[in-house]
Amino acid sequence: MPMTTYAQRKALGDYGERVATRRLLDAGYDVLDRNWRCSDGEIDIVARDGGDLVVCEVKTRRSTAYGTPLEAVDQRKFARLHHLGLRWLADHPQRTQARLRVDVVTVLRPRGGGPAQVEHLVGLV
Repeated sequence: MPMTTYAQRKALGDYGERVATRRLLDAGYDVLDRNWRCSDGEIDIVARDGGDLVVCEVKTRRSTAYGTPLEAVDQRKFARLHHLGLRWLADHPQRTQARLRVDVVTVLRPRGGGPAQVEHLVGLV
């Protein structure tokens, strides 16, 4: 497996976030924030789906050689994302929501080209 540079990993991650944002917009979500940071970490995408505030983690890979993109999101990461969602709400008190939800969008972009495989997993927490 060839080594990748930081710039290549960043470009792949940025690609995945663009694909994920488009998927959420096409599904009728209202994207409120992207790459929101605080002292506790970063949320890839914050969106609204009806009355739900959605914290969306995006995982992008070129292959499954080291596992699927979803396998990179463990219970500790889910808990952290939920906490970050609460922090986002505290920083945006005008955004009262009925429920906080964590979704994951996985993007598998094959090295040989072709369309990316995208999966949106709803409400994992």
